[in-house]
Amino acid sequence: MRIYPFIALLAFSLTTTAAFAADAHKPAAPADAGEKSEFNLPPLPKDAHVAQSVTVEGRTLKYTATVGSLPVRDDKGKKIAEVVFTAYTMDGKDRPVTFALNGGPGASSVYLNFGAIGPKKVRFGEEGDNPSDPATLLDNPGTWLGFTDLVFIDPVGTGFSRALVDDKQATTDFYSTNSDIHYLSRIIYDWLVKNDRMQSRKFLIGESYGGFRGPRITEYMQTQLGVAMNGVVLLSPYLDPAAFEDGNVSPLPWMLTLPSIAAANLERQHKLDAQTMASVIDYTRTTYAQTLMKGRSDPAATDAMIAKVTELTGLDPVFVKRSGGRIETQAYLREIYRAEGKLGSRYDSNVTAWDPFPFAPHQMTGDPILNGIIAPTTTAMVDFVTRVVGWKIDARYNALSYQVNRLWHEDDDANLGSVKQLRESVANDPGLRVLIAHGWDDLSCPFMASVLIVDQMPAMGDASRVQVEEYAGGHMFYARPDSQSQLRADAMKLFGIR
Repeated sequence: MRIYPFIALLAFSLTTTAAFAADAHKPAAPADAGEKSEFNLPPLPKDAHVAQSVTVEGRTLKYTATVGSLPVRDDKGKKIAEVVFTAYTMDGKDRPVTFALNGGPGASSVYLNFGAIGPKKVRFGEEGDNPSDPATLLDNPGTWLGFTDLVFIDPVGTGFSRALVDDKQATTDFYSTNSDIHYLSRIIYDWLVKNDRMQSRKFLIGESYGGFRGPRITEYMQTQLGVAMNGVVLLSPYLDPAAFEDGNVSPLPWMLTLPSIAAANLERQHKLDAQTMASVIDYTRTTYAQTLMKGRSDPAATDAMIAKVTELTGLDPVFVKRSGGRIETQAYLREIYRAEGKLGSRYDSNVTAWDPFPFAPHQMTGDPILNGIIAPTTTAMVDFVTRVVGWKIDARYNALSYQVNRLWHEDDDANLGSVKQLRESVANDPGLRVLIAHGWDDLSCPFMASVLIVDQMPAMGDASRVQVEEYAGGHMFYARPDSQSQLRADAMKLFGIR
């Protein structure tokens, strides 16, 4: 099984799954407070609501926060799962609604909620953040609530969402590439029906593997459920797994990661900007790729490439030479901070932690960002749901579920990624617009992959309908206030707000 970058994280039958056999034109069946699963679990609470406000740019936004659930049923009407959502809605006519999904597979939507676009924010993911810091929710200056209602969906097995079948059946119904797309699409459909929002303008945002989900959900809803998205935002998406393979011959895997490594080095020197990165991208597309393809047939070109990669990365020239100018990410993350006894994160290589096993041949501890984000996000979310909103539940909250990730099954088309569905969904709807957003420092889902993918797409009437934007930071670049502000401004353009 492929190991996906976790988080904000990752995964993929033409067969209709049990979660989708129900008539797509019927609204979700109401929750039955007396219905129990075969595991004899108590029912989830009824939807709970609380009135709140947030101040953004001097403007006070009054909204309702709702925590609730929607059922997933098999073809016989039996409830086989319960999907929990957190929604933020404001009064007002013709407000759009945006559905948000993180990745993994195995990540809840808390990272987009309390990190990127929700009305409240907790600190995590930056250099100097500690898991034991107070998990205090503050007004989020980067929230999108001013121009769209927000619905954060926790896939089955994440957050408080739960399967009501055993692990084997859950893998078939929920923890595989295509069934994941089908039931999540149906959850979006059911929320729209339940809340009388079918006529609203609709948007989707997905991060990491959520970015893999984004084009597939969009195309599936267009062609199977009869619901069209007006816009899609893909944050740090993992669109084409195959691009990272066959690095023994193809230069592509090394082309995807070199610019992000160079960006981290430039940032450490306080020289990172769009103009400088443009020259790095140009070198990667041309001389670097050509030299790798030449192999040993042109020693002089190889020597020049080694010198240039050394300059771009800030690594020891001996290390670069022994690597053949092909910098493997985990080796880089240890090597660049080896003298300090630290490790860099693959999600933002300038976020570091102490290496507890510095003399081991391979990294023996978890990622610095992943190790640091579970505590603040879990603490903040559980307190918000149970105390602030009053949705009382006696269950564990899974911000990141390694169990889901372990059970994940790839369908046959998983390695094809989501580029096909991205192209098809844009071709199906001339009104659809897509924003692909990346942090320069991200080594888990490098921005260069999306740049190359979009450059190969046909214009389909208007090439600007699919755009790639890059920001300072890593996988969760929105943790940085300036990058979050730029993302919000770019999203407002997507929504037609100037």
